[in-house]
Amino acid sequence: QVQLVESGGGLAQAGASLRLSCAASVRTLSTITMGWFRQAPGKEREFVAAITRNSGNTLYADSVKGRFTISRDNAKNTVYLQMNSLKPEDTALYYCSATRLFGGPYYRTDSYDYWGQGTQVTVSS
Repeated sequence: QVQLVESGGGLAQAGASLRLSCAASVRTLSTITMGWFRQAPGKEREFVAAITRNSGNTLYADSVKGRFTISRDNAKNTVYLQMNSLKPEDTALYYCSATRLFGGPYYRTDSYDYWGQGTQVTVSS
């Protein structure tokens, strides 16, 4: 069982930056693939970014590529999502996710076994 706790959400103006954190209750963070998803009111949960186990390859949704960066700190068992140049359309509840399995595809919600409770990000224009 992996427990995930997100933090760092809040209110920001368009163009500003926020950094989300996800602390994972695992012994070795690099042995699991971690993802970030988001869900806006009335919409389906959508993929934002992922960082794969071992190699640490990163994947991004086209909508955030060049603005968001996913990274991990293995010593702190924490994954981060640095969000720059925020836009009002980035407003959503952001979820951290994890899987021990290989394969993916990691842009799909059903590729993940564990989910956090979410942290709200609201971007005003």
